[in-house]
Amino acid sequence: MKELLQVNGLVKAFGQAQAVKGISFHIQEGRCTALLGPNGAGKTTTIRMLTGLLKPTAGSIQFHGLRAGEDRRSLLGYLPQSPAFHNWMSGMEYVVYAGRLCGLSPAEAKQRAKELLERVGLAEAAKRRIGGYSGGMKQRLGLAQALVHRPKLLVMDEPVSALDPIGRREVLGLLKELKSETTVLFSTHVLHDAEELCDDVIIIRSGQVALQGALPQIRSEHRRPIIELKLEEHAPSLEWAAGFEQRTSADERLSATIEEIERQGTMLRLTVKDMDKARQALTEELAKEKVRFSRLEAGYSSLEDLFMKVVGE
Repeated sequence: MKELLQVNGLVKAFGQAQAVKGISFHIQEGRCTALLGPNGAGKTTTIRMLTGLLKPTAGSIQFHGLRAGEDRRSLLGYLPQSPAFHNWMSGMEYVVYAGRLCGLSPAEAKQRAKELLERVGLAEAAKRRIGGYSGGMKQRLGLAQALVHRPKLLVMDEPVSALDPIGRREVLGLLKELKSETTVLFSTHVLHDAEELCDDVIIIRSGQVALQGALPQIRSEHRRPIIELKLEEHAPSLEWAAGFEQRTSADERLSATIEEIERQGTMLRLTVKDMDKARQALTEELAKEKVRFSRLEAGYSSLEDLFMKVVGE
């Protein structure tokens, strides 16, 4: 698989404060990559440097096939977190305008705008003023303008964070289609979206890369067996839960397989070594102590669990 983008030692300082502290990563052609991190981690600053909106303090950004310093804007489509539009324009006028700015001829821009507005579900609203569009419609219009010149890399900053649930589903559906046609990089702090859409993840913390790689590989290397137990609001059961950690330490069968216990209200979350042995030991303990519970669920840690562990270290 061909490498499309290589980032080496990227730094951005604002005065004495460094927002990005020497990050390095690469993006392969035809992949969808999620840039993950908590608010203030440096995601937007990184994206603004990739798209040429900010000049790096140090480091390099190299696209395959371009010489150092050569203009990369023709290879990029960009959708910012809060896209701004000329509200007096119609959707069609705006996409044609974007196409002309990207160097398309009038006929090409009009044809491409028509195709894309159909693609993003705005054909019927193409002649309406953008000022009357909903948030989801504006985000879909933003996607259309970002794709008008057929970019090699589509870059999006928190593409669904400001949308209501319906708008969010619409845009995520579009992104699922688009990732099979072009290379995609998007930033988000919604881990479920990343798991649903991406092939690769880059987790950044305090302006530095904390973890990166292919999502299946990261899952394989870092996922842990988890048992979640939801107790009923029953005094003896809650007393049992309060003493469970101490009881586990004293019980060889439980301590041999349970590594970590988290308790939040009536919920117990157990990280275990061996799922079958832990489940058997736990169910025997629950039956023996006559503990009332409403749910016992076995599974594996999620990307969100890993994210919380990485950014909290």
